[in-house]
Parts: sequence; structure tokens; C-alpha cells
Amino acid sequence: MTFDPMFDDLFYQLSDIQDHDFIPLISQEDEEAMHKEKAPEVIPMLPLRNTVLFPGVVIPITVGRDRSIRLINEAYKKDKIIGVVAQKDGDIEEPSADDLHKVGTVASIVKLLRMPDGSTTVIIQGKKRFEWLEMVEENPFFKAKIREFDETLSGATPEEKTALHDSLKELALKIINQSPNIPTEAGFAIRNIESLSFLVNFISSNMNIDVGEKQRLLEITDLKVRAERALELLTRELQMLELKNDIQTKVKVDIDKQQREYFLHQQMKQIQEELGNNPVQDEIEEKKKRGKEKKWPAEVETVFLKELRKLERMNPQSAEYSVQTNYIDTLLDLPWNHYSEDNFDLKHASEILDRDHYGLEKVKERIIEHLAVLKIKGDLKAPIICLYGPPGVGKTSLGKSIAEALGRKYVRMSLGGLRDEAEIRGHRKTYIGAMPGRIIKSIKKVGTGNPLFVLDEIDKLNRDMHGDPSSALLEVLDPEQNSTFHDNYLEVDYDLSKVMFIATCNNLSSIQPALRDRMEIIEVTGYTVEEKTEIARRHLIPKHLKDTGLDGDRVRITREAIEKTVEEYTNESGVRGLEKRVGKLIRNRAKQIALNEPYEVEIQPEHLQDVLGASREKDKYQDNDKAGVVTGLAWTPTGGDILFIETSLTRGKGKLTLTGNLGDVMKESAMLALEYLKAHSDHLGLEQEVFDKWNVHIHVPQGAIPKDGPSAGITLLTALASAFTQKKVKKYVAMTGEITLRGKVLPVGGIKEKILAAKRAGIKEIILSERNEKDIAEINERYLKGLKFHYVNEMIEVIDQALLKEKVVNPLKVA
Repeated sequence: MTFDPMFDDLFYQLSDIQDHDFIPLISQEDEEAMHKEKAPEVIPMLPLRNTVLFPGVVIPITVGRDRSIRLINEAYKKDKIIGVVAQKDGDIEEPSADDLHKVGTVASIVKLLRMPDGSTTVIIQGKKRFEWLEMVEENPFFKAKIREFDETLSGATPEEKTALHDSLKELALKIINQSPNIPTEAGFAIRNIESLSFLVNFISSNMNIDVGEKQRLLEITDLKVRAERALELLTRELQMLELKNDIQTKVKVDIDKQQREYFLHQQMKQIQEELGNNPVQDEIEEKKKRGKEKKWPAEVETVFLKELRKLERMNPQSAEYSVQTNYIDTLLDLPWNHYSEDNFDLKHASEILDRDHYGLEKVKERIIEHLAVLKIKGDLKAPIICLYGPPGVGKTSLGKSIAEALGRKYVRMSLGGLRDEAEIRGHRKTYIGAMPGRIIKSIKKVGTGNPLFVLDEIDKLNRDMHGDPSSALLEVLDPEQNSTFHDNYLEVDYDLSKVMFIATCNNLSSIQPALRDRMEIIEVTGYTVEEKTEIARRHLIPKHLKDTGLDGDRVRITREAIEKTVEEYTNESGVRGLEKRVGKLIRNRAKQIALNEPYEVEIQPEHLQDVLGASREKDKYQDNDKAGVVTGLAWTPTGGDILFIETSLTRGKGKLTLTGNLGDVMKESAMLALEYLKAHSDHLGLEQEVFDKWNVHIHVPQGAIPKDGPSAGITLLTALASAFTQKKVKKYVAMTGEITLRGKVLPVGGIKEKILAAKRAGIKEIILSERNEKDIAEINERYLKGLKFHYVNEMIEVIDQALLKEKVVNPLKVA
């Protein structure tokens, strides 16, 4: 129970009132006398804004409205009896009859006081409840016809009344004792109330509940029900008060504990200063000393000194102290304006690239050109290099070799699966566990501001609700922006313009266009069998001999065995699979040596099956005995490959069926090829009606592997032409090229990988677009050895080049 402030004032005003007829508490006899008093039929009505008057209860009211002042003055001169009714909405300044509750209390004016500030305060005492029936006057104030609203006490035994009386009194006294804001006179008043009805009214008037709840209590006629409701509200208020007191006690205990710890730390600090041994201060002094030695920008120094002053004011035992210390340490550990000296000796760089990588002449030439520009220009504001190619061809190790050639520190950051932007930009230091992004962390680790930074697998970046890391990299890789790179943790700009970034990827199409535009793409293509053999001899075998602790006198792998391993046990553009097979061969010899088993020093081709198992069946060229079977060339993420297009005809109505897990583009190429043949059937010596009499089924083997792209266009065309004419396809020929509806052959990509795949399969002739001739000119002669190229511009030329005049054995009679 919480007393309204007006009641607090009431107890202090009583001493100023000299009218001895005023009695703040009533006895049971007084209550019975009030009940016997007759209420007038018509009574002046005083609307109350934010309170409800209960019978027997004395309350002070400050009167401010003109209508209310006039009512009080007139009533005070007459019988001093008024009706008091609560407003439904206390915010209404001039209420109408509809804005008043129906049930109110007849009251007598005890005292009229003129306050020093000019306002009028009236002390009134409730007599009995009434219900107004009709408003007879509204001006100058409300007058209404009323009837008495009598109280009942149904079904309550004397024992129940006593129990309710004692329970209410006990709860009210508990609340008064636990609440420091209620005056002690309130407890005296509660103890001296004998009537249950007046006790309920007194408590209801003083409870900390809203006006609506008080009005509902006033309108309950049954005293037992009203007492039970008041008891329920008191119980709830006591529980809230106890909970509030518990919280305040806990908070006070926590504050006392903190103050105690603070004073103890201050005493410890004083003692340590007296002894000349304060480790916390020593640590701060060391940071100041390091800060003076740093050659950092003026704005960074300003931030550092500000954060250091903040650290000095902190309690070393607080959680924020360690966060602040970590931030200052990060600022100190970063290599501001500290750079390693570059070595732009291009001959030295070329020697290191040749030492570490066999082949890749075009790639190494592009890298040397790039370094030459940097040497002449003197700064790094040049496009970022992106090494693009299949897995295992040495993209990442190329970055390491460039770092060694330039004399720079090497940093590699794998971006595969990265999905959170904060990994690039860092977290704000206000978060728990906040740290800088991986860019800043890596630079802090190497200790120089100009390392060679390899962003590995940049095409494997993901995005989700945490942001888009590829968009965050736009600032990192833009030479015009990265001089003021903003890391969320640092909150100051860091200069990345001296860092040399090299990105690697397997698939350009999955890189965001804006990010791809900022990089200079250098394609790293696959290796030939000869190159792989040399790589194994120069790099892979010595590496595994060293790892196993063997030497060349105990294990030797012949060139023939390496070539057979490449051709029959691997199928890739790079050398990762080859490295695994070489490692297995050497480990097998190491096991035989360790177990003292007999073995041969030289590993010959015939020994491979015992160690590596059965060889993989190679994709070799198949004969031309069947009509409609043509060899095509395809590009895959692991390098080039050959594929066979198989076509069969059955009598029907010209239906086209495509199988082999083909994508939409490849299906469209098949439809294009068929429509082109229908339009040029005279060139093949066929009647137009033939295409409506035969169903066509095109299948590409290895149906579990998805296949798509336009480069199989001329292969599909040749397969259909062979099937309908039943003519043989030229032996050892493969082809690649896109087709159009008007009969043109367009260029395709991945030419080098496709040529390597053709050589592995034993192909001797390749048909491709005339516009791909420039791609062939860029390829090293040794890759082209043993191959003949036919360049075409029209689809008719493809048919003329690929089909022989000779028909297959037992040809199908297509007519």
C-alpha cells in the first residue's frame, strides 16, 4: 500500500486546523450514524479528476475549475453536503454528464483553506455511496437526482468477517513497515480502525492502484466481495514491494562490494607507488615509450594518446580494461610506415620463377612484365593480379615465388567459404570478443606494411545475412581507395596501397563483376604429359624423398613409369593427383626398406599395378564404324576432356530426344543443328520429308555428369549429318565450336585445355572456328606437335571437312 502524496500532507495539516469537530478516523458508532443519515434527493455534484472518495475517508482536494470553486463556496455557506463523482477520463477539462461515473460518494466539507499560492484546498469526508439517476442542472455547476447505493453483506459469518478484517490489517501494516515513503501515522490509523467496512474503504482509498480500479471497488455492493478484492490487490502490492526491496538490497550489496574493491585497489596502488613497484603503471609507461618510437600518422598518434589516457583512468580489474589494452596493443603492433626494401632485379625474379615452376612460360612472362612496370613506375598503383586456372597448376605457389623474388614477406589468406563481412573489415571494438579483420591481423603478424598478400580462392566467397565479403574486398583491391582502408575495429584509416595483392581463382564467372573489373586476369593453363613428367622429376620426387628420409640411391622412378602414371593413373590439368601417386610409390619403397623386404631400386612401369592398383581406362578415340558417333572437346574446371556424341534414328514422326544430363544451352544447340540440317537438306542429298519420318535420339555418355555450354554445337551438327546420311566421320578427328541459326561457326574458350585432352586421347585433327586461330598462335609449339587444325567459318564447311563419302557397313535406309 502506497499513500498518495495528498494524504501524506494531510497528516501534517491536521495540527493547523482548530476545528475540533473534524475527526480523521471514525468509530463504528459514527459509521452507523452516517449510514442512518438520509441523503438529499438532489445534490450538487463535484467531478474529481484523478481520485475516488470512499465513505468515511477524509481527503484534501485542490479546487481549480471555476465551476467547482463556485460549487464549494455555495455548499460551504449552506449545509456543506456535496456529491463527489470521479471522471472517466481525468484529462477532460470541462466534463459533461456522460464523462462521469454513475456511482459516487456523498461528502461533507470539513474545512476550506486558502493556500499561500492563491489556490483553494477543501478537506472533505465521505459519508455514503449514491448512484445519480438524472442530471437536473449543469450550470453554474452540476446538480443531479440521486438514490442511495446501499452496502450488503451476504453469506459472511462473524468468523469470516474477523478473518478478513485481521488479514487486511496485517497485510496493510506489512506494506507500511516495508515502505519508507508512508508516514508512521498511517500505521497508527490502521491499528485503530475497528469497522471492516471503513477498513476496506480506508485501504482502497490509499492503495497504489489506478482510478479505474478504485472506482470498481467503490461500485461493489457486497462488503465480503469488496474485502476479498482489496485483499487480493494488497497481496499483489506486497509481493511487488518485496521484490523491489530485494532488488535494491542486491544492488546496494553490489555497489558496496565495488566501492570496497575500489578503495582496496587505491590502497594497493598507494603502497606500490611507495615501494616503487606498480606493474600496471609500468605497463602503461612501456606503451607510452613504444608510442613515442612509432613513426605513425598524426591522426593515429592523437587517437593512441587519447585511448591511453582513457586506459590510465580505468580500474585494472574491470572487463573494459582488457578490451582497451588489446586495442592499444593492436595500434602499437601494426607496422605504420614500416616497409621492407624491394628487390626489383628482374633476372633474379625470373630465375626463382624458373626454379620453382616448370613450364608456364606465358604466365611467368606476364608476371615479369608486371614487375618491370612496378620497377619503372616506383609505386604499386597498378591493377591487382588474378591468377586464373584449374586446381593444382601452381597458382598459390606462384605467389610465394614472387614474394621471394621481390624480397617481401609472404601472407596467404584463404577466402574459401568466407561469408561474414566482418572477416574482412573487423568488428567494432564495443562488441565482446571484437578483433580486427583478417587483412589487418595478417599485416600485424608479418610486421611490414608492404607484404605480398595472396587472396586464395577468391571465387569461393559466399554471402549471407552477415554481409557480402566480396563487396568489402572492393575497397581492399582498388588502388584509388585502399590507401585509406577502414577497419571497424581500428576506427582509423590504414594504408594498404603498398601491399601487393595477388588473387587466385578457378572460376571467373562466380566472381562479382565489380571485383573482377579491379583485377588483371592472368590465365594459368594445364600441363602436358611431358611437362608433368618434368615436374615430377624436378620437384615432386625430390620433395617426397626428403619427406620420407630416403635418397636417390635407394629409390629411382624411371621416366617411362612417370609417364604411365600421368596417362593412366591421373586425369587432371594440374599435378595434385600425380603428387599423391608419386608419394604412394615412394612410401611403398620406404615400407619395403623398413621391413627388410627385397625390392628393386628402379620403379618400372610394370611395378605400378602392384602399388597403385589397376590403371584407369583412358578416354581414347573410338573408331568411325558407326554412323552418328562424333568426338567433341570439352572444358571442365579440372582441365580439358573429350566427349562422344551418339545419335540414333528410329522410324516415327520426327521427335527429338536428348539424354545424358544436358543443360539448356546444349539442348538448344542440338535443336539448332537439326533445324539447320532441315533447311539445308539438299546439300546432304536428302528429301525434306525424311526428317518427319524418323525420330532422333541424341545421347552423351557419362550421364551422371552434368554437361552444358555452346561449344558442342558443331559436334552435334556432324553427328546428326552422319546419322541421316549414314556416312562415316573422318578418323582421329575431334571438334569444338558454337553454331548459329544462320550457319556461322563461332569461337569458344578453353582451347589449350581442349588440345591437351585431344592429344591424350590420340586425336590427330581438330576442327574449330576460324576466329580461334589467334588462340592457337599463342600456344607453345610443343603442345601442337602431331596435331592438324582445320579452321571453318560456316557450318557447311564442318560437314564437308568431317564426313567421308564412304558409308558405314550395313547402313540404315533413311528415306
